[in-house]
Amino acid sequence: MLTSPDSLKSRKELDAELGGAARAWLDEALAEAAHDAARAPAASGTPHPEASPYASPSWELRFAAAGRHCGQENADSVRSLLLAEARAPLSSVTRLYEQGTAAERRAVLLTLHLLDLGDTALPLIEDALRANDTRLVAAAVGPYAADHLDPHAWRHAVLKCLFTEVPVAAVARLADRARGDAELARMLDDFAAERTAAGRPVPEDLRTVLALTAPADEGGHPAGPTAAPAAPAPTEES
Repeated sequence: MLTSPDSLKSRKELDAELGGAARAWLDEALAEAAHDAARAPAASGTPHPEASPYASPSWELRFAAAGRHCGQENADSVRSLLLAEARAPLSSVTRLYEQGTAAERRAVLLTLHLLDLGDTALPLIEDALRANDTRLVAAAVGPYAADHLDPHAWRHAVLKCLFTEVPVAAVARLADRARGDAELARMLDDFAAERTAAGRPVPEDLRTVLALTAPADEGGHPAGPTAAPAAPAPTEES
């Protein structure tokens, strides 16, 4: 199952689902994150004067343990809450992404748009889009990518979704960014032609995106490629 930012649970929803021990653990974890945020210096990513440059804040250790204490089905939501509560700086999100499991990396990607990072976290998005893990690809094309990827990189992110069979519904602001994009339409046509020439089916989602590339005053993109039935669902979450 692929996770999107919209599927993340709120603190209230988690409290309603978690048992007493898990709620207590989450209370402590979020308190540690809030404490670290309150001590944060003005310059994001600058360590506290008394902190070792090699030490990680205690909430980062909680980040890794979220699944064990709150259940794997809640891990993305808990990790996202921790990042937001800590107002995680670039140094933290980079460390958690680079040292984390695929599930931990996904949680970072799903939360980037909630953090005050500007475009400084784009290298994490770019790294995820080079992966073949569909969970990471789906998380990488969320709101942060929609806000910060340049047109060239964003078009290739859409093609990556089609190539890896990630549903284009995962692409945030797809209709807005695709509208009137003639270059994206050309790339889609080329991709469809390559698939057809190789005797491979054209993804149904390609027709969806191709129609969105029409200018706002047109009804749709002319003469789209013939699509084959949708491919099987992407890799299931472990």
